[in-house]
Amino acid sequence: MNSDDLAVFAHVAKTGSISRTAMELGANQSTVSRRIAVLEAELGVRLFRRSGRGVGLTERGAQLLGYAQTLERTLDEARGAMRSGVESGPARLVIAAQPTIARIMFASLGHRLRARYPNTRVRFIEGLASQILGRLSDGEIDLAVMYVPEHRGAMQFDTLLAEQICLVAPANYALPEGLADVSLLGQVPLILPSTHHGLRVLVESLAARHGFTPRIVLECDGSISLTKRLVIAQCGCTVLPAASVIEEVADGRLQCVPLDNPVVMRDVAIAWPQNRTMPDGVWSVAQMIRDVAADLVTSGDWPGTALTPGTPDEPHLSEG
Repeated sequence: MNSDDLAVFAHVAKTGSISRTAMELGANQSTVSRRIAVLEAELGVRLFRRSGRGVGLTERGAQLLGYAQTLERTLDEARGAMRSGVESGPARLVIAAQPTIARIMFASLGHRLRARYPNTRVRFIEGLASQILGRLSDGEIDLAVMYVPEHRGAMQFDTLLAEQICLVAPANYALPEGLADVSLLGQVPLILPSTHHGLRVLVESLAARHGFTPRIVLECDGSISLTKRLVIAQCGCTVLPAASVIEEVADGRLQCVPLDNPVVMRDVAIAWPQNRTMPDGVWSVAQMIRDVAADLVTSGDWPGTALTPGTPDEPHLSEG
């Protein structure tokens, strides 16, 4: 016996007719009769008295109808509670992103979250990958939008887009036009983070695969803003996504050339911890993040990016 069986039974009790029930449910009359017969056989009692005018409940049938109606109300309440949670959103939501992603996405995402979930207390956090991953693991952050790290740990990622990495140099530095071969990273003076940072790992991986040694003249573990200031001050060059230097390139303080041979891309994804129950409404929030990213790429407000093809409309968020 299951809720579907009880729903069919209750419908027959309401209409007093197996044929009418079949018509209203869009089923065959024989199917409805068979389900009632199976239910009676399982319970070992007669539920209906048959007559030429239809069917009527027996005493045991009337007793079962009370349980069926209670179950139907309970299921309706459960559906309402679940939908209410999704529609109203989580009471509290913490979303983190790395600096470039935060600068591009947070304003648009903030407007949409406010419009969709006006009662949700939203907190945005900007941080480096190592900081975000630690706070995700500790449960301080619900969702993160970040570059997929070399070592994923206990996190799951749903890719949003791929972003091209560029060689960034002072405005008066001699760079090739159009594209920069990755081997150039062995010749130009580079300002890079220390070894734990994603961009440093990326450059060293390229060097190992393509047979050059990066010419690192300065390590900087500060913000991207600090690295950009050092490049503007002609302390060296660096590698960053084009979106990181939109304003500086536009006003002539920096120049930015995509790396090529091969094209160097990094995936941007939604991240969340494995084996943790997610707050109500997180499915809708994750889809909202995906929609914001798609709009930014399509409009050109996130330059040097391409949407990842074939990604699901709904992230595979673990619920337990």
